[in-house]
Amino acid sequence: MAAEALPRAAASARRPSVAAASASRLLLGHRPFLAPSASRFAAGRAAVAGPAASLRPRPRRPRLSVVAMAGNDRQVPLEDYRNIGIMAHIDAGKTTTTERILYYTGRNYKIGEVHEGTATMDWMEQEQERGITITSAATTAVWDKHRINIIDTPGHVDFTLEVERALRVLDGAICLFDSVAGVEPQSETVWRQADKYGVPRICFVNKMDRLGANFFRTRDMIVANLGAKPLVIQLPIGSEDNFQGVVDLIRMKAIVWTGEELGAQFSYQDIPADLEELAQDYRLQMIETIVELDDEAMEGYLEGKEPDEATVKRLIRKGTIGASFVPILCGSAFKNKGVQPLLDAVVDYLPSPLDLPPMKGTDPDDPELILERRPSDDEPFSGLAFKIMTDPYVGSLTFVRIYSGKLIAGSYVLNSNKDKKERIGRLLEMHANSKEDITVAVTGDIVALAGLKDTITGETLCDPDNLVVLERMEFPDPVIKVAIEPKTKADADKMANGLIKLAQEDPSFHFSRDEETNQTVIEGMGELHLDIIVDRLKREFKVEANVGAPQVNYRESISKIAEIQYVHKKQSGGSGQFADIIVRFEPMEAGSGYEFKSEIKGGAVPKEYVPGVMKGIEESLPNGVLAGYPVVDLRAVLVDGSYHDVDSSVLAFQIAARGAFREGLRKAGPRLLEPIMKVEVITPEEHLGDVIGDLNSRRGQVNSFGDKPGGLKWLMLSCHLPRCSSMSAL
Repeated sequence: MAAEALPRAAASARRPSVAAASASRLLLGHRPFLAPSASRFAAGRAAVAGPAASLRPRPRRPRLSVVAMAGNDRQVPLEDYRNIGIMAHIDAGKTTTTERILYYTGRNYKIGEVHEGTATMDWMEQEQERGITITSAATTAVWDKHRINIIDTPGHVDFTLEVERALRVLDGAICLFDSVAGVEPQSETVWRQADKYGVPRICFVNKMDRLGANFFRTRDMIVANLGAKPLVIQLPIGSEDNFQGVVDLIRMKAIVWTGEELGAQFSYQDIPADLEELAQDYRLQMIETIVELDDEAMEGYLEGKEPDEATVKRLIRKGTIGASFVPILCGSAFKNKGVQPLLDAVVDYLPSPLDLPPMKGTDPDDPELILERRPSDDEPFSGLAFKIMTDPYVGSLTFVRIYSGKLIAGSYVLNSNKDKKERIGRLLEMHANSKEDITVAVTGDIVALAGLKDTITGETLCDPDNLVVLERMEFPDPVIKVAIEPKTKADADKMANGLIKLAQEDPSFHFSRDEETNQTVIEGMGELHLDIIVDRLKREFKVEANVGAPQVNYRESISKIAEIQYVHKKQSGGSGQFADIIVRFEPMEAGSGYEFKSEIKGGAVPKEYVPGVMKGIEESLPNGVLAGYPVVDLRAVLVDGSYHDVDSSVLAFQIAARGAFREGLRKAGPRLLEPIMKVEVITPEEHLGDVIGDLNSRRGQVNSFGDKPGGLKWLMLSCHLPRCSSMSAL
């Protein structure tokens, strides 16, 4: 079959030349180059726009700096930006795919491999040794004149925070699936995280070369497990050892890789005869799905006129951005097949910053006033700090997504969450752990800032004269803790410094001092998470420490209503302390948290003393009466009380509230709450009895089981398992 000329020959027909790679680096470094033409996707843009709230000038605040800069500092049009993340279950091939992307775009001169410990994006020693991604890493590449900012995320559940904060600042995502395992538990987690932030995504069914690979089973699992509507735009040509390439349902051509030049060489050919009918069926499904998004296209289709290639791509892009469906592609990143069409799909179907609604925030002086920041270099600067990293040579690096305006090295910005100015010491573009100084960053960029002293993850940086507070990020609570002790006195100071820096980097990691045992306690998302923390203390901060056995973070609550009267009276000469309160404690539904109400009538307790009662109870919540665990799902109602004209004070009522809390909870049937995990176990049918027996021995409660989607001879069990029973087991 005769090969056709490739549509993007300069980018994908062969391994990039040195000159091409140099041109890519010029694009990445914001150095002058010939500006590309206007985006060919302008007509298909699905941008959501609306009138922005006026940004009021702040003459009362001292002018810190002019953040915006005259002139045109943009080298790549904003419509040609793609800010994407790569997310999946552990070992689905995220980093392997990213390494191919960096190679085919000319960013790297060779392909790094995870199993060899040479992957560019897995730069930490622990990542190279364990063969897993631990921390999200950022890089930038250029494909078809489009600037693609990429964040490679971990797949292990212990590092789910890395996925959460990456998705918070990204415009699109690639969700990878192992074609053998299909949709796995962490696949569901990251999918829900993407849903939470409304991130448009495309699917890539990876590892089509592996034994047991099944593209269609994976597609069915995406429907059944994720509730998504996949739009098949490629079909695999063969599978397992016979996987050769893909059928492009848009051009109705086969893309076949020859296996030469590490996958950089491929050709367009006629569709194999045994796939022609199947390809026609899936193309028909694709066309019928996308024309529903456009009245003109639908009218033409009903008249027998099939949309042309440009219209098909425009409608797929519209549906992807609008979450009408999710395009699904396939390939084998490890075998260097399917990555270039995946890059084309990123450019063709995922949104630029202009395709999404303006970023919303609030006025720091009036939280009820909603402000908007449009993605434009002419808007006032605004950005969100989403990650902190400690560099041994530069110090603290703050990763920032720029939503509007420009940022210049050496300028001042304002942390609007804390009302503190920050100076941008250095402005850096990151390539994993490599750094390149740049002088200016523009809307859509993801950069690292050196020199910030007060900014932490989730805080907003903005123009000092146009304030805005962007929506903060939510961080999961730790689920496991261990005690840690320095081996020597010299290690103690180093350990304290190391824990502080690690907690700044990772908001899901906490540490505290247990006053009763005089031990330092570290808390995290799992055993692996804490294992990495301890290992980093040893390697990066030279701390030798003893670590205790893992302990589960229990919670306490109450089981019945109890009312308690507590009188705090103290005389020590002169004015004393007096507070008399009656508080009713009520249990609430699981997950309700804490609530305080006041039913005081007639001034039995003056209004100015009620906040003291509320504060006293809130201060007591972290330490329950059974075992000192945090108290949850509780309502405290201030019913009645009395006061003394001279001796009563806010402090006296605060102390009384603490006493009422202790005595009231003892009467209210305190109970210990154990963390429960929802677990899915996939097992061959012949091992079902052994698996259920093991779960029962761990106090697991099996809720259901049935055949795994896709027709394999495997069973999938769904059960609830106490967290402490699963330590070192799952």
